[in-house]
Amino acid sequence: MDSQLPIKQSFTKESLKKKFRLSEFLAEKIISSIAFLSIAIIFLIFIFVFKESLPLFSLGSDAKAKTEAQVTTANKPESYGTASEELKPESYGAETAEDLKPESYGTETTEELKPETYGSETAAKDDLKPESYGDTPKEDLSVAPADEMMNAESQNKEGSDKTWSTFFSTEWVPVSDNPRFGLIGLLIGTLKVTIIAMLIAGPLAVLAALFTSCFASKRVKEIIKPVIEMLAAFPSVVIGFFALMVLASFFQDVFGYDSRLNAFIGGVAMALAAIPIIYTISEDALASVPKTYTEASLALGASKWQTAFFVVLPAATPGIFAALLLGVGRVFGETMIALMATGNAALISANPFESVRTFAATIGSEMAETVFGETHYSVLFFIGSLLFIFSFALNAVAEFYVKGKLLKKFQGK
Repeated sequence: MDSQLPIKQSFTKESLKKKFRLSEFLAEKIISSIAFLSIAIIFLIFIFVFKESLPLFSLGSDAKAKTEAQVTTANKPESYGTASEELKPESYGAETAEDLKPESYGTETTEELKPETYGSETAAKDDLKPESYGDTPKEDLSVAPADEMMNAESQNKEGSDKTWSTFFSTEWVPVSDNPRFGLIGLLIGTLKVTIIAMLIAGPLAVLAALFTSCFASKRVKEIIKPVIEMLAAFPSVVIGFFALMVLASFFQDVFGYDSRLNAFIGGVAMALAAIPIIYTISEDALASVPKTYTEASLALGASKWQTAFFVVLPAATPGIFAALLLGVGRVFGETMIALMATGNAALISANPFESVRTFAATIGSEMAETVFGETHYSVLFFIGSLLFIFSFALNAVAEFYVKGKLLKKFQGK
C-alpha cells in the first residue's frame, strides 16, 4: 500500500529559479538584436527621406548662400594663369624669334602684328585688363553687393513660396524656366489606380479565402492556396511587362478606348500583385474563427453558405479589414507596375481609360535625372515622405486599431 502512494515533491526557491542555459541566452539576444536592428533601420530610412526633403522648407537661406558665392565670384575679373604667361606665345621645341612671327599671306602690315581686340579698346591699354566683349564699360561689371543680396534674398523668398504654391496646381512640369510641381494630378492618378485595383482585388481575394476556408475540401485547399500565394513570388517588373504586352492589347480590343496604357490597365495589373496579400491574411482570419460558431449555426438550421456569409465572415471582419488595408498600402506604393502600365501622363479625369501618373512612378522615372540638391530633387524626396507616412499610417491602423480594438469588440471583451 505504501509503495502505491504518490511521492511528494517539495519545491524550494532554489529549485524554482530558472537555470542558465547558454543556447537560450544566445537565441534570446540574437532575436532581440534583430528586432532592435529592424526598428533602427526603419527610423534611419525615415530620417534620411525627410532629411533630403528639408531644403524645401529652407529654400530662402540656401539660395541666399549660393547668391553670396555668386556675387563674390562675379566681381572678380576672369583670369587664366598669370599676366606674364598670358603675354607669351605658346612654343614647342626651340623656336627662334622668326618662328614666333604670325603667318602672313600677301602684303604684311603693322596692324597684322597687333593682338586681336574686340570693341573700341586699344592694344596698348587693354592687354592686361580683364577680357571684354563689345563696348561694355567697366562700370557695368561692378554691382553693389548690398543691393544684389537684397534683391536675391527677396527673389529667393518669392521662389520658395512659389514652389509651395505650385504643389496645389494640376501641372507637373519640373524642367522649365518656370517649373511647376503640381501634386494634385499625381495624387488623383494614384488614387484612381488604387481604387480600381482594390475594387478588383478585394472581392476576389476575400471570396477566394471564404471558399477555401468554408467550402473547399482538404485536397482542393492544398492546391488553391499555394497557387494563389505563388503570385506573391512574381517580381513587379514581370507583372508590369505582362500588363504592357498582353493585358493592354486585350482590353483595348475589348473596350475600344484610345489610350492603350491607362489607369484601368494599371489597376488590373496591381490587383494581381495585391491579391496574394489580401487572400493570405483573410484566409488566416477566417480559419481562426472558432468552430463552435459554425457548429451552432448549422445546429440551428442554417445552410452552409448562410453560415459562411452571416456567421464566419462577420466574425473575421477585423482580420479581413486589416488585409484590405495592407493591400491598399501595397498598391499605393507600387512603382514598376505603375511605371510600365499606366501611361505616365499626369491627366486629371474621371475616365478610368485615360493615362495617369502616380507618386511612386514619378520618383522611379525622374530621380536618376535630377541634380543633387536642386528643388526638383527635394520635391521627389518630399513625395517619398508622403508615401512613407501613408504606408506607415495604414500599417499602424491595421495593427493597433483593427487587430486590437475591433477584435476585442467582436470577441466581447
